[in-house]
Amino acid sequence: ARAPREKPKAEVAPKPRQAPTDEAQRAAAAALARLELKPKGKAPSSSQEAIKNQVRKELMAEAAASEKGLSVEEKEQEEEGAAAPSVSGVYFICPLTGTVVRKDQKEKQLREAIQAYFSVDPVAASIMEIHTFNKDREKVRVCVETMAKYLDNIYLHPEEEKYRKIKLQNKVFQERISCLEGTHKFFQAVGFETKTLPVPGQGKNSTEDFYVLKEEVLSRLEELKGCKEQLLSSEPVRAQLHRQLTLFQPSPAAARFELPHDFFNLTAEELRREQRLRTEAVEKASMLRTRAMREKDEQREMRKYNYTLLRVRFPDGYILQGTFYARESVSVLYNFVREALRDDWLPFELLGPGGLKLTDENLAFNECGLVPSALLSLAWDAAVMADVEAAAEERRSPLRPELLAGAQTLS
Repeated sequence: ARAPREKPKAEVAPKPRQAPTDEAQRAAAAALARLELKPKGKAPSSSQEAIKNQVRKELMAEAAASEKGLSVEEKEQEEEGAAAPSVSGVYFICPLTGTVVRKDQKEKQLREAIQAYFSVDPVAASIMEIHTFNKDREKVRVCVETMAKYLDNIYLHPEEEKYRKIKLQNKVFQERISCLEGTHKFFQAVGFETKTLPVPGQGKNSTEDFYVLKEEVLSRLEELKGCKEQLLSSEPVRAQLHRQLTLFQPSPAAARFELPHDFFNLTAEELRREQRLRTEAVEKASMLRTRAMREKDEQREMRKYNYTLLRVRFPDGYILQGTFYARESVSVLYNFVREALRDDWLPFELLGPGGLKLTDENLAFNECGLVPSALLSLAWDAAVMADVEAAAEERRSPLRPELLAGAQTLS
């Protein structure tokens, strides 16, 4: 029988169609993802030709799905016996609006939110643009320090007219400031206006464009100083990973995962690299390899993933699920579990696959082998739980009532 497809929670935005320009890359990533997720009982083909055939098949599926207005995932789930994904995708929360969007829409949502914020606070919005949309952090550092110097000169020497003018064709201004996004909006927001002025000593017809501070700004220099400090202290606006916390009722399918394409972040170049590595795998398998060599390969394998889907099974069988960055630390998972408990002070341990205790909370998930998905078990501190149960009139689930009320069936 066909497994029911998991519906996204109400707070999650509908899944957008993939942009046509990304179809080939997404399909290629999907091909590699499926090769990675083949059941262990049957060894995947390591030949380059087999991989190319699989990629070709995915591209054809993408084209067929596009004709019907469906994504590859939706197309596959129409087929008989196709498994529903364990989670509908990777989602993010815009910190400015609280809107939940799919991974490939997060930057667009941030841009729209920051643009809308200009009507509220144009100075803050322009600073957000500078720090968020210029990816080279060193260039941003040099830029904001130079801009701060301009404002400092005005604040410290308000009587000096020369400091209230910035020549737009100045080499330093062009190389450090003008080329970065948001900088011109900042100068306009704090009170500069563009003027064409004559250049002394260059003839009466020689002019250049300047930013000139409006006279009225001189009466509120403390405000200008505050803008400078805000510029220097701000950080990029980052969309927050949506955990998609879900509680499932006890199920024998807890260890079975079907991950959507969002969990795999492979570009076309990375895909070609993986093809090459797989071709070399046969040769490596026949070589005498040291433990250090094997561990190095395992670490490289773990670094492929940006996200991981983790489930924690409680002693009573309930399963708590959440989405995490692959490089987040184990301590984040402990906090995630505590927040789901009725009494967050109850001591517990988390056991990874094979019963290994996760005692070092500073390790990242990909360092523990908990990517791209894993089922863990929760174990209570036996002595403390015995005391708790002895004092309680009746046994009750340790999970929060509102989570229990919304527990879903794991398909």
